[in-house]
Amino acid sequence: MAEMNLHHVRRGAGEPLLLIQGMSGNHEHWGERFLELLERDFDVIAYDHRGVGWSPGIEKSFTIAELADDAAVLLDRLGVDRAHVLGISMGGMVAQELALNHPERVRTLTLGCTYAGGPEGILADAEVFAPMVNALRDGDRDGAIRASWEANVSAAFSADAEAYALFHATALRKPTALRVLMLQMRAIAAHDTHLQLAEITAPTLIIHGSEDRMLPVVNGEAISRAMPEARFVRYDGVGHMFWIEQPDRTAELVREHALAGAAA
Repeated sequence: MAEMNLHHVRRGAGEPLLLIQGMSGNHEHWGERFLELLERDFDVIAYDHRGVGWSPGIEKSFTIAELADDAAVLLDRLGVDRAHVLGISMGGMVAQELALNHPERVRTLTLGCTYAGGPEGILADAEVFAPMVNALRDGDRDGAIRASWEANVSAAFSADAEAYALFHATALRKPTALRVLMLQMRAIAAHDTHLQLAEITAPTLIIHGSEDRMLPVVNGEAISRAMPEARFVRYDGVGHMFWIEQPDRTAELVREHALAGAAA
């Protein structure tokens, strides 16, 4: 595998836990509260995908499987043989490929608000992206951030002014270039592991919010049917960014899942 010197942060102590972010997200998008909870039990490794955040820029296209290879290279660089893995959204697709192509690296797997392709896979409707696209076209960065917020959380949570202020500040610090977003969208559109999911051997937890508009909850349900031994947790009334809406509950689920998997 080619060397990809990805930016990462490492905090906490315990068994390694690799966090894989979604489209446009960098390591800061996990939120401080969620990271603080995880670092109590884990050696948390959160990184930025190629072209995102503080990682090197890119020009060439890539696949989700190549992003999974990036993650494996990062583990090599850090001297981590095996890790618990949490991937959300596009990062959940990367985590699927990591578990399939590098199974020896994944101790337990948590897939959040993600998609596996196939006839049951559903991506976001164009109307979900329209407010963001229109705001960007008009040069309204704040409007685009607000539209992104409302698309990624539940209607009830979107009114939380403090949470939005944190999201807004994070979005402004290291915005992802439009060309990188387009490359990520192309990679997502080509992702399809639905016939391979049953081959994943790592103990798996699946989490999905019922109000997810970016990747509707039917995707999590389809993945759970393809992985009958996996545990599926549905967050009622929660949107796409479930770890932001419910950090305490999510951190506890990840902790329980990792401990159970390690014991097994």
